[in-house]
Amino acid sequence: MTHRYQSDPGWIYLRLPSDVLLKEQSRPYDLKKNVWVPDPEEGYLEAEITSTKGEQVTVKVGDSERTVKKEMVQEMNPPKFEKTEDMSNLTFLNDASVLYNLRARYKAMLIYTYSGLFCVVINPYKRLPIYTDTVARMFMGKRRNEMPPHLFAVSDEAYRNMLQNRENQSMLITGESGAGKTENTKKVIAYFASVGASQLEAAGAEGAKPKNTVTLEDQIVQTNPVLEAFGNAKTVRNNNSSRFGKFIRIHFNRAGRVASCDIEHYLLEKSRVIRQAPGERCYHIFYQIFSDFKPELKKKLKLTKPLKEYVFVAQAELTIDGVDDKEEFKLTDEAFDVLNFNEQEKSDCYQMMSGIMHMGNMKFKQRPREEQAEADETEEAAAASDMFGVDTEMLLNALVKPRVRVGNEWVSKGQNMEQVSWAIGAMAKALYARIFDWLVKKCNVTLDQKGLSRDSFIGVLDIAGFEIFDMLLNALVKPRVRVGNEWVSKGQNMEQVSWAIGAMAKALYARIFDWLVKKCNVTLDQKGLSRDSFIGVLDIAGFEIFDLNSFEQLWINFGWFTVL
Repeated sequence: MTHRYQSDPGWIYLRLPSDVLLKEQSRPYDLKKNVWVPDPEEGYLEAEITSTKGEQVTVKVGDSERTVKKEMVQEMNPPKFEKTEDMSNLTFLNDASVLYNLRARYKAMLIYTYSGLFCVVINPYKRLPIYTDTVARMFMGKRRNEMPPHLFAVSDEAYRNMLQNRENQSMLITGESGAGKTENTKKVIAYFASVGASQLEAAGAEGAKPKNTVTLEDQIVQTNPVLEAFGNAKTVRNNNSSRFGKFIRIHFNRAGRVASCDIEHYLLEKSRVIRQAPGERCYHIFYQIFSDFKPELKKKLKLTKPLKEYVFVAQAELTIDGVDDKEEFKLTDEAFDVLNFNEQEKSDCYQMMSGIMHMGNMKFKQRPREEQAEADETEEAAAASDMFGVDTEMLLNALVKPRVRVGNEWVSKGQNMEQVSWAIGAMAKALYARIFDWLVKKCNVTLDQKGLSRDSFIGVLDIAGFEIFDMLLNALVKPRVRVGNEWVSKGQNMEQVSWAIGAMAKALYARIFDWLVKKCNVTLDQKGLSRDSFIGVLDIAGFEIFDLNSFEQLWINFGWFTVL
């Protein structure tokens, strides 16, 4: 069967020619001598045992010899397993063998490898011709062992199992930030849309797609540009990192045709709206609306200053190498049209983004001898309120003199400069989170097709990526991400996940507080602190603690350095 596909330009990135593989599998091998030994730089190196004395083994590595403990030596697989497509077939399934096989396949640009039921992918950081319609058709209707490892093979197996067993299926896509989760999720969704459409074509001319008609399959695929614009950003390790997790259900009717789709999202990184670490950017949409794709829109949004002067979005990088924000905005705007967003809804989204940018430039000053802030100038406040559709004075009063309930009455509470700054940030993050939530709901309304039965679904879970944090942030943030990912992967709903994460975080914060008090020998009465207030402060911060600078600022703002 292989020869049928060898003419396709993508085939060389899926399976090696048989003669090349046969040559590699014919190298000399001695089961008793050939082993792997640990190496601080390479992980493991190929070695040959020369002698053994008690628990010590002397091995030859290249032109040198070294002595290691016997327990550190790992077995090497016979050469017949060279670049094996499924690592569960290995005679010795140890760390060294797994690392070697993945590394060897990656060097040959074979980025997909099976490990039993799992499919491991290593990001090549370049485009390969293995996701074309032609390649997708190769995998349709094929058993997994008939074809080389590929995401399409896993997807097709899920699709066939759904149809044959009449059971819902799920795919879990996980990995660290930059591993390629977002791109692979997009390929999975596109494949299911394609295979679902093929069932429609198989029904004959009566069910064929009219020209220039937007189908449900088209709309499912076009959710990607919208969600990426509002939910993805540049990080140090990834130019298009998803800053939220999502669970996508694609529903099919009994014949295997796509019937509808719905999306759930969770853990949106709100802190990025107002703060970016060095080498990163805010969400793509802010830079897209600032591009010149629609000059009249930019004028309407009152974005007249240079981009670097908008504080909320200009704290680090302003551009991404190889990415044209103007072209990306065109794709986002067209995707809105495919998803049935009308002009007013699109305009409202863009205006809200502009309003947040103007909010970041609002200026205030402290009244002399008073704990009360007031507006220093109203130009940016007027622009922001115009974008939000509210009165300027009302917006300013909500920030400098918010109303609070005291007993049965509402009273105005004075705010100082620091409190106003926090209020602006909190409002910007809350607005963005609600806009994002509305976008997802609007997409779900469009994708909820009436008149087609929903017999089964395939769920695709794109788990939020994790970064390599410093030690303190690992203690505060990463456990939340890990527990959230674990619970979601086990099928728990969002309410259960949120409850579990919150309970775990508060318990952790309480332990941190107890440790600080004990370490510094400080009593609560001395500093006027309380255990509950400390827990509350860190709980408010939540997932917004993503870099040491922001954590330090949080610490300073709430006066906790007095403890230390």
